[in-house]
Amino acid sequence: MPAILPRAEGERPGRRFRRRVAPGLPAAAPLLALGLVALAGCGTVGNAVSGLTGGGPAEGQPGYVSGFLGGAVADEPRAALVAREVLSVGGTAADAAVAAGFAMAVTLPSRTGLGASGACLVYTHSRNVTEALLFLPPSGAAGGGDRPAAVPMLARGLFALHTRNPRRPFEELMAPAEQLARFGATVSRAFSQDLAAVAGPLLADPGARALYADATGRPLAEGERMTQADLGATLGALRVSGVGDLHQGVLARRLEAVSPAIGGPLTVEQLRPAIPAVVPPLQMTVGSDILSFLPPPADGGLAAAAAFQALQAGEGVDAASQRGLAVSQAWRQGWGDAAALLASPPAFGGIAPALPASAGLMTLDRDGNAVSCVFTLNNLFGTGRVVPQMGFLLAAAPGVGRVEPPLLAAALAHNANLRAFRYAGTGTGQAAAPVALALPAARHLLNRTGIDAAVAGVPEPGRGNAIGCAAYLPGNSAQCAAATDPRGSGLAIGGGL
Repeated sequence: MPAILPRAEGERPGRRFRRRVAPGLPAAAPLLALGLVALAGCGTVGNAVSGLTGGGPAEGQPGYVSGFLGGAVADEPRAALVAREVLSVGGTAADAAVAAGFAMAVTLPSRTGLGASGACLVYTHSRNVTEALLFLPPSGAAGGGDRPAAVPMLARGLFALHTRNPRRPFEELMAPAEQLARFGATVSRAFSQDLAAVAGPLLADPGARALYADATGRPLAEGERMTQADLGATLGALRVSGVGDLHQGVLARRLEAVSPAIGGPLTVEQLRPAIPAVVPPLQMTVGSDILSFLPPPADGGLAAAAAFQALQAGEGVDAASQRGLAVSQAWRQGWGDAAALLASPPAFGGIAPALPASAGLMTLDRDGNAVSCVFTLNNLFGTGRVVPQMGFLLAAAPGVGRVEPPLLAAALAHNANLRAFRYAGTGTGQAAAPVALALPAARHLLNRTGIDAAVAGVPEPGRGNAIGCAAYLPGNSAQCAAATDPRGSGLAIGGGL
């Protein structure tokens, strides 16, 4: 049975991790560290004295963690940098993933945002357990209109993620995203490519045109500045009032009032009961390790598990991909539960439906805690209309019209006997997302292929990202490596400062 997270009414608060910077990322991007503390308060006298006396930075200050700090991989580079800064101040992998998740909501609004949903796997070293956290929109909650919208789940999902293993204050982790929205972020290649793909219909919406086009109406290009003042104000309100405000407070009532104007009406009655759930992941034994996948209804994990089993049995990549899609289609059609379908996979029907885009991120801290997440708007740029006065796009309602739920694909491996992290991965790319997750995992865990080579060449349009520690963590951190798909525009970063 899923463990439903109680709703808190306030809800406040490589080779050795080779740094790979995506093309177009400004050299000054690491200065984002300033944003991490800009809204978290000024430094104390004690911190200043510590610096003067040679005691080093205090916990909560950049550089507090010396030597190996862990790693971060994200489909948008700035989000990975935000995660790394959180790790450097002493945050856990969950802290880093929360900060990166909010940051990506600002810097990659084509695939995620406050209107988005998603799912994560969380390995907590102290409890030696991997959990699945699902923050998906309730089925049947779409409110009609000409652009039916899903209930926003990202903020509550990231708050729930923070509860699994927190060290830094939640409000502090929201600060980088708020700064990026208020004062502007440099457009990354990842976002500019998405924007160019749908600029015509998207920029027909005045709200989207005001955010994502220049003064002449041309879509923003890589390297240009993108400022989202309304989104910054919304993030600030969530930071002060708690994420529950978007579901049952002032922000919820505002969303109810303005959402009909953009064709996706949502009511407080729909927003209030939508909460994340902690559920057991799908798990299988690989050697001495336990490999976990996201469980249904995040059925991209189920598809990836089926594809991994096929690869483990020696089948080819295409056959493995087809098996994964067949299993997920069968589950969606109610042909059986996950265990039964994995034990006896059906034949592939031959045609995969058009599926929406997603985005992934992973974090690992020096203690061996790890997080692997995927997010989606159920369509590139969601409904394509920005919520007035709030600054974010609503997700398209899944299962309505031609909008299919995405295949959210993430995996995480740990060794129960060693109480240690082994591997984390994400896969994106519509119908290719499951095999984009399964293939690198099989290459690395079964064949001992290096992380860089493992993520290379997954079938198009799939993109795979991974973090692996061949000697486990805690263990020999020199054997940890991270990589992002070389054909993508993300960033893998980590190691020491």
